[in-house]
Amino acid sequence: MPRRGSKKDASGESEEVVSTISNSMNPLQSPDASSEEPFTTYFDSKIPIPEDETHSCFSFRKLWAFTGPGFLMSIAYLDPGNIESDLQSGAIAGFKLLWVLMLATIIGLLLQRLAARLGVVTGLHLAEVCNRQYQKVPRIILWLMVELAIIGSDMQEVIGSAIAMNLLSVGKIPLWGGVLITIADTFVFLFLDKYGLRKLEALFGFLITIMALTFGYEYVTVKPDQGNLLKGLFVPYCQNCGTPQLEQAVGIVGAVIMPHNMYLHSALVKSRQVNRTNKREVQEANKYFFIESCIALFVSFIINIFVVSVFAEAFFEKTNENVSAVCTNASSPHSSLFPNNNKTLEVDIYKGGVVLGCYFGPAALYIWAIGILAAGQSSTMTGTYSGQFVMEGFLNLRWSRFARVLLTRSIAITPTLLVAIFQDVEHLTGMNDFLNVLMSLQLPFALIPVLTFTSLPSVMNDFANGLFWKIGGGVVILVVCSINMYFVVAYVMALNHMALYIGAAILSVIYLSFVAYLTWLCLIALGVSFLACGKTYHLGFAAHPELFLLNNVDADSVVTR
Repeated sequence: MPRRGSKKDASGESEEVVSTISNSMNPLQSPDASSEEPFTTYFDSKIPIPEDETHSCFSFRKLWAFTGPGFLMSIAYLDPGNIESDLQSGAIAGFKLLWVLMLATIIGLLLQRLAARLGVVTGLHLAEVCNRQYQKVPRIILWLMVELAIIGSDMQEVIGSAIAMNLLSVGKIPLWGGVLITIADTFVFLFLDKYGLRKLEALFGFLITIMALTFGYEYVTVKPDQGNLLKGLFVPYCQNCGTPQLEQAVGIVGAVIMPHNMYLHSALVKSRQVNRTNKREVQEANKYFFIESCIALFVSFIINIFVVSVFAEAFFEKTNENVSAVCTNASSPHSSLFPNNNKTLEVDIYKGGVVLGCYFGPAALYIWAIGILAAGQSSTMTGTYSGQFVMEGFLNLRWSRFARVLLTRSIAITPTLLVAIFQDVEHLTGMNDFLNVLMSLQLPFALIPVLTFTSLPSVMNDFANGLFWKIGGGVVILVVCSINMYFVVAYVMALNHMALYIGAAILSVIYLSFVAYLTWLCLIALGVSFLACGKTYHLGFAAHPELFLLNNVDADSVVTR
């Protein structure tokens, strides 16, 4: 490919500057490739995109070449935390909150679009752009917050896999044993990309298929009322709903929109071979990645509907007494889980499998457990990738592949193993509520930066957000963060302990101050220039005037197609 240093760019930079940037080392490349293992992750080799001259507007061949990152991203919408939110939604509110699930998925799609565009246009993922643009102290705080979100998500995913193994083994594999098995097999699966990126993506596709078949089996077995299902999807109303249903609606939004998923998706799209010096190719990549994300999230939405509908039809308004009687009659070994009282049934992914087994036979329990195992395994692997991308981006690590995987796994898995050792598999609902609150708190640290950088022409060139996306994105982020803050406040208020209130108040001041700082920078990026206050703008963004040339990074490594 010829050098692009012969022309001046839009800002009038000289050809020497352009040549230096375009020939600069890939930010993900080891500084001394000859003496160290190559600095590689998920995208150590890139998938070429075929030319299709006969289909200028749309090509299935190109869509297939771009297919992969969106489905890996969509796994976060199918992790055990989401499945638990789904079944609780059905048991607590019936079909009435399906429209909230659909709305949350659509909002998630729009936010994922911003993350994917950032990776496609700049050639850097969100963590790398944050590392380049934010000052040292804010980016360290940001990294710590994102790591907390990843740890919280990973705990739910690994515990979900361990619960599935416990159900499948009829209690013979304890929770801690399931955690250790998950750690081991995750290491094995993560190194499958050594044998080809497409094979790894096929594995994730296989796990999603297992989820669709298993939860689809439960759906067909229970036979939910289709009229109530359609009404719940398209009528945005919740008749006779109270505080539990409102809190569940808030929980759905918090479970669907995951902070670390923004970082993950912006990195995954780098696995395709796109010449970022060619505007047409960048536009094409953005189009096909968006189409693929729509398909992937539609599939995840259908699977989520399966779970909500099953529990809405079979267990809505059921009491512990009802379930206990059925489990006793079915000679279930788990009948003691449900006290003989008139309180409304409360379920999690463990109890959910048990009640399915009591009502619809052992096959329903084991098939449910297989689906949960697929959800836990797949989301654990993508969670590990998120941890790698975030750590590499923020800390600019130059470690070997094995060392990086070991470190990111250890950070997330250590608290999970401690919980598994000291906690009973039958009493994990309180922990999941706490982890949902933890992840809700981290949402602004992904959503605000992604809107900030996709709105900056100095970063995105001609692909910066227009007025519609700036206003719409800002409103969506404000609504999502407000909803999740309500969820957090409701959780803290339910603790009923003065010391916890005081601690929460102190942490809230620190937390809101940092969110306000990021919001200030975001508003400047959105065009509210008077907030820059002259030179105070530089207090926020680090001086990287070459960012408008980011689309030249890797330009010479792209094969002319």
